[in-house]
Amino acid sequence: MLELGKFNTLKIARKVDFGVFLSSGTDEVLLPKKYLEPDMEIGSEVEVFIYKDSEDRSIATTQKPYAQVGEFAYLKVKEVNSFGAFMDWGLEKDLLVPFREQDKKLEAGKSYVVYVYVDKLTKRIAASAKINRYAKNEGVQLSENEEVDLLLFKQTDLGYGAIINNLHQGLIYKNEVFTNLAVGDKVKGWIKTLREDGRIDLRLQKVGFELSDDAQDIILKKLAEKNGFLALHDASEPQLINKELGMSKKTFKKAIGGLFKSKRISIEENGIKLL
Repeated sequence: MLELGKFNTLKIARKVDFGVFLSSGTDEVLLPKKYLEPDMEIGSEVEVFIYKDSEDRSIATTQKPYAQVGEFAYLKVKEVNSFGAFMDWGLEKDLLVPFREQDKKLEAGKSYVVYVYVDKLTKRIAASAKINRYAKNEGVQLSENEEVDLLLFKQTDLGYGAIINNLHQGLIYKNEVFTNLAVGDKVKGWIKTLREDGRIDLRLQKVGFELSDDAQDIILKKLAEKNGFLALHDASEPQLINKELGMSKKTFKKAIGGLFKSKRISIEENGIKLL
């Protein structure tokens, strides 16, 4: 069986003038001639992506889309017409976001986070900008302090909304962000709190000693880049520490304390020095 909107590993069943037909064992699909490689022979296995061509026929390609069905992605709108917004997703045929799947009107030239799905009525691959419909906090199998993959999909007064492991959504509070972030960024994060109302709070840093160890590594790397000296110390402004190292002053002080005790740095009058 062919999986529409997914990567499939299929065998070359037969050759024709305009390409080869790939078989799943029960179904066949055309891989056009322009995608053929010299080592592709009858019986060879090929990984391809299955989608619909302009005539609504299933077709295979060796091109890699930026997302497959069931995934979220940050994509750019190429064109808007009477059908909706067409996004570049790495294939020759653009990805449609119908108007009914837009919370607000998408604009050409701008990028948005969308979810890729197969429309039940048309059986075509499409995308939706209605993130809340697809990133739900039901059946959550996560634990506090667990490391997760995040895709930032919106910015609000509270902070950044993020899609968790391509399944759920949570919030990174603005006052806990110590680095530059933007919608569309993919970052590592950690579960801070699983709330009783189903909402999930996130953090961008580990907690406890692990956090201190990570901060120490960042400081040592920066010292190496700065020829062994960094003009930061206990009395430095929090904004300066954040700009230089992407961490809070509290984390910085804890980290340099550990580095000083292990005799890896010395604390000078106007900064810290690598030993």
